[in-house]
Amino acid sequence: MSSEHDCKNRVPTRNINVSCTDCSLNPICLPVAVNESQLEELDQIIKRSKPLKKGEHLFRASDPFASIYAVRSGTIKTYSVTEDGEEQVTGFYLPGEVLGVDGISTNIHSNSAKALETAAVCEIPFEKLEFLSAKIPTLQRHFFQLMSKEIQADQQLIMLLSKKSAEERIASLLLSISTRHTKRGLSASGFRLPMSRNDIGNFLGLAVETVSRVFTRLQKQGVIYVDGKEVEVLDMQGLCHMANGMESNAKSA
Repeated sequence: MSSEHDCKNRVPTRNINVSCTDCSLNPICLPVAVNESQLEELDQIIKRSKPLKKGEHLFRASDPFASIYAVRSGTIKTYSVTEDGEEQVTGFYLPGEVLGVDGISTNIHSNSAKALETAAVCEIPFEKLEFLSAKIPTLQRHFFQLMSKEIQADQQLIMLLSKKSAEERIASLLLSISTRHTKRGLSASGFRLPMSRNDIGNFLGLAVETVSRVFTRLQKQGVIYVDGKEVEVLDMQGLCHMANGMESNAKSA
């Protein structure tokens, strides 16, 4: 696969001070019912700092909660640390997605968030957001929906880890990324995986060797084509079948 997919699928980190009104991710992270004047009010409370470098933390577990964050470019990984000191990946956040809501109930972040690559975020101070949401009911409803999505994501991860085979787990992850790319108006079949095989295995509860074997198997079956971190889905129906526990129609090579 050529590097063309990489260029198409990444939101550039330049122009990080683009306003909400002009941002291409506006339809994803904001409610469609917000009008232009309300959008300008929201834009006034948003902080836009310089991009995070790969490996740099946005926040750490036990940090005081003050803001939520919308990913503008790059990918952010969230993780917790077990009692044994082991890292447990809890999520991957792509452009247009919001993270940091884990701290709302306790005023302390329960997870850490780290950039998997150069990443830019919009910081939204929560106290100011609460005040603005009281004036704009659609905005308040939207952020309630975001919190609901976080709960659903936790439930889906529990289901994924408890019931599915390695093939089902990886197929489900690939479909999730495909769907999220589609929401950004990007290709559903060609995308880049910014996370390492180790992070994928950690997130899905699989050994890194198992992750590599499954990717190789899916490629031999003609379901996907893999070139480093670049993935092209060749048989979307077959991938859906695998994610749902059905055998793919793709023939082994």
